[in-house]
Amino acid sequence: MLQGVNPVYVSIRGESAEEITTYWKALSEGADIVEDLAPAGWSSLYGMLKDRFGVVWVLDVVAAY
Repeated sequence: MLQGVNPVYVSIRGESAEEITTYWKALSEGADIVEDLAPAGWSSLYGMLKDRFGVVWVLDVVAAY
């Protein structure tokens, strides 16, 4: 993402991959995918998208500490 282009976003942090995948499927319809839903260094599942209304969403699974 370009700095300052999307200064605000909505974050959803779920307890399981199934929970986040369910949200992702619903939000991704008609969306522009910024980062595919996949494992990341800090989470077992992470993704970012801009929905059809222009809202940027970040979704990930809570990591055990």
